[in-house]
Amino acid sequence: MVFRVLVYTRTTGYRHDSIPAAVAAVRALGDAHGFAADATEDPAVFEAPLDPYAAVVFLSTSGEVLTPSGRDRLAAYVEGGGGFVGVHAAACTEYEWPRYGELLGARFDRHPDLQPGRVLVEDHGHPATRHLPSVWEFTDEWYDFRSSPRGSARVLASADETSYEGGGMGDDHPLVWCREQGSGRVFYTALGHTSWAYEDPDFRRHLLGGILWAARGTSAGPDPVEPGTAAQP
Repeated sequence: MVFRVLVYTRTTGYRHDSIPAAVAAVRALGDAHGFAADATEDPAVFEAPLDPYAAVVFLSTSGEVLTPSGRDRLAAYVEGGGGFVGVHAAACTEYEWPRYGELLGARFDRHPDLQPGRVLVEDHGHPATRHLPSVWEFTDEWYDFRSSPRGSARVLASADETSYEGGGMGDDHPLVWCREQGSGRVFYTALGHTSWAYEDPDFRRHLLGGILWAARGTSAGPDPVEPGTAAQP
């Protein structure tokens, strides 16, 4: 089944240089896996019905990026069965809208310098993580969050703070999680700071798995995939 996702990259705060590479990666994944990606930075898109989209992807958005009516429409879309995917700085977004923090599961607090570290995969039963090793070597900013989403979300992977300098959450440091919101599905990954991350096959497959999982929460999304199968990047 061909479906569509909306990739939103508006920033009113810090803007990541990796955004063009990230958009290109999502479009390439769509070309290879049967979905179309419409990329925009225009908040007016949320003034129209979002029903044509199987998922909305906030791709390193930052700051306040929605109008009041756009906030209402996005919330209703997810509650009604739409998919939502947050990537990296999506956690640095809509601080003035409390419901967004509840939707995403956690808000960004701080990060140390960009550096190599280790991702600990806790759950291999999700399409975003089933292809990954139990310990995944990666380079990123290793976001700290204001609170842990554990308890309200299914944590898929966490940071090993002993593998890098400057971590601030201790032994419980989720990085990747998913959750249900109403009838919709929400997926978030804190990874994806650098442009080269979007060229990494493991990260691309990670991102693809999150998009496909979130999109399956709506009738506009792809057909279900049997457990144990995984799309290739």
